[in-house]
Amino acid sequence: MIETKLFSVLPDYIATPDGFEVDKYGNLVLSCPNYGDDNLPGCVVKLDKEGNVTKWFDVPDHPECGYARNMGIAFDKEWNLYICDNQGWDEKPEHLYKGRVIKVTVDDDGNILKCVTVAKNMEHPNGIRIKGNYMYVTQSYLHPVVREDGKLTSCVYRFALDDEDIEVTNTLADPNILTTFVTQNPVCQYGADGIVFDKEGNLYVGNFGDGAVHRITFNEDESLKENVIFAQDQSQLYTTDGMFFDEKGNLYVADFSANAIGMVSPDGKVTRIAQSPDCTGVDGGLDQPGEPIVWDGRIIASCFDMVTGPDKVNLKHEMPATLVELTLPWKI
Repeated sequence: MIETKLFSVLPDYIATPDGFEVDKYGNLVLSCPNYGDDNLPGCVVKLDKEGNVTKWFDVPDHPECGYARNMGIAFDKEWNLYICDNQGWDEKPEHLYKGRVIKVTVDDDGNILKCVTVAKNMEHPNGIRIKGNYMYVTQSYLHPVVREDGKLTSCVYRFALDDEDIEVTNTLADPNILTTFVTQNPVCQYGADGIVFDKEGNLYVGNFGDGAVHRITFNEDESLKENVIFAQDQSQLYTTDGMFFDEKGNLYVADFSANAIGMVSPDGKVTRIAQSPDCTGVDGGLDQPGEPIVWDGRIIASCFDMVTGPDKVNLKHEMPATLVELTLPWKI
């Protein structure tokens, strides 16, 4: 196992860190939905290589809910930032089906120059990646879809970068759905979550509850060619949250429930490379990792530290929020 260590103790205006990006200056950009404190706005911050934090901006509030709960983020080529605003994650009735994807243009000083709603009325938007002229968004629940076996259906939506005000139906008839998933694990009925492209343009999506990594390939016209399980071994990777490739084609996956990081090699072999018991994160442990990123020659992981349950190592939410780091396996 690789030893983890503390990278950053986050300011008290961050209760729940989640997804990462890297900006045009090479700074690490962190999305903070702040589910851990209803009084905190969702925000986006930047970190330097020493782990120093600067708030970039507060995410524009949902016009009905009055706040934002931003999870996955992705930059386009013009450095507009696309944000999954997952209003329904807290499962409060007034927030259900209020999820959205927004596109914001923000200057270096954090001034929001423009905000456009790409898609709305979503049940559970989570992760997002951009390829070409499209964005790909995981939606972890499709509760309106009722299967005879009672298992959860989830999906990946594809929207054009210039789409606006798309009315998502949360049904299988939605024309924006690229592909769907069924989660088999009865203990953890939570679906499509982490999402990333490889260098060849294939899409990888984690089916969270099954600890499975799916590989999605495309035809020449960008239509769906195949959706298959690429890697799965729940003894090594119990759940699949955020994920990121390194330069050698290894895929690092946040194992949210097990307080661990898994690695999937290019041939699909799954190995747990780091794990922590229940902890505060301040000690450098993995405190419910939500997403890893390979940045500045190392792996940085956000500690979501919110969810408890029979299959979760995490026992409670604690402040301060933290980020941890670990060495790339091939550098040891």
